Amino acid sequence: MPFIANTDEQRRQMLAEIGLTADDLFAPIPSELRCDELNLPSGMSEQKTREHMAKLSGRNASHLVSFLGGGFYDHFIPAAVEAIASRSEFYTAYTPYQPEISQGTLQAIYEYQSAVCRLTDMEVANASLYDGGTAIYEAIMMALRVTGRQRVIVDESVNPIYRKMIRSYTRNLGIELLETPVRLAVGKPDRERIAAELDERTAALVVQNPNFFGVIDDVSDLAAAAHARGALLLVSCYPVSLGLLKTPGAMGADIVTGEGQSLGMGVSFGGPYLGFMAARMEHVRKMPGRLVGRTADHQGRQGFVLTLQAREQHIRREKATSNICTNEGLCALTALAHLCLLGKEGLRELAQCCADKAYYAQQRLLFVPGVTLRYPKQWYFNEFILELPERAEAVIRRLLERGFAAGFPLSRYYEGMDRSLLVAVTEKRTKEEIDLLAHALEASL
Repeated sequence: MPFIANTDEQRRQMLAEIGLTADDLFAPIPSELRCDELNLPSGMSEQKTREHMAKLSGRNASHLVSFLGGGFYDHFIPAAVEAIASRSEFYTAYTPYQPEISQGTLQAIYEYQSAVCRLTDMEVANASLYDGGTAIYEAIMMALRVTGRQRVIVDESVNPIYRKMIRSYTRNLGIELLETPVRLAVGKPDRERIAAELDERTAALVVQNPNFFGVIDDVSDLAAAAHARGALLLVSCYPVSLGLLKTPGAMGADIVTGEGQSLGMGVSFGGPYLGFMAARMEHVRKMPGRLVGRTADHQGRQGFVLTLQAREQHIRREKATSNICTNEGLCALTALAHLCLLGKEGLRELAQCCADKAYYAQQRLLFVPGVTLRYPKQWYFNEFILELPERAEAVIRRLLERGFAAGFPLSRYYEGMDRSLLVAVTEKRTKEEIDLLAHALEASL
């Protein structure tokens, strides 16, 4: 809605009505905190404002050819996705408490939940959470409720941003949080260490597949080990990879989470994003967030409603399963539109394209003198680690000057990986761009 400022006369009338002056409105603010005068320029016309904003936006690095990944990926977004998500019927912040007037919104959420279940091979999904990190934290809290235990094991190959969020969220909750070191020699969880740490006090084991290093891992054995101790297995996954890889549900996961940004949302300076969560039906009453169900009215007509609402904050208050009393409905709709436009075969083709281009990029970049592959014996999806002859951060800075966001420096989160560069490739990257990156990398070393 356009903003129309009050006129001086309107402000005078409002102040006169309540018997105050403009200065009286700010009387509670201590004088030492007040600012006598702000050094602000005068207002600009619409044309000047557009020119100024265009100049500022020109400083963005959107012109760079991106090989960044680490959980957030530069995928192509079909125009139809935005066209569907921006329709006025959907474009609202309203929570559909009244099903009689919200059938369209409720059905969209229901279809999104169904799509997440099919994608992950799980039985129930919620209406979405803020992002992948929030989703994995909420999954941990759900596991604590299911098991009645207070100990959680998180593998170090889980996205370090997620692990940082987990530490922040759980710091004052009396939870015993253990991060098991990854086997850097192979880029996978230390299974012997995890087996030794799993006990009758453990509520959950948290892993990621593909993990932060891009390595693909069949975690079926970890699921069996966790279940043998009465713990749940939580798996964070990259949704596009599920077009090719074995699903978390097929590997025995109890709760599956992930970041949905790659399903029709831009990288966009960190948000808004979409956290998805799916689980076994037996744990549905312990799930956080909205749940939409399909039912029938007294005349037998199909309808959609918010179901199992007694779990939620607007009813249970402090006893709710989560402090989150909302969902990323518009982002969930975007993900649904993207998945529906792709279809099952389209998702498989997208995943295959990412994997094929990543393989070509890996082989091409290995021709650069001094560059090696950190895990040559491991399988990966669309991300891999290159070992450079010098510090990765210095090389990244040089490549930025040549127009490439070449990857992520793993030294930011892992010791002993100063020369390690995490490179991600999506369907958007062309053979020409990969070849140019190889030439630029060789010139930068």
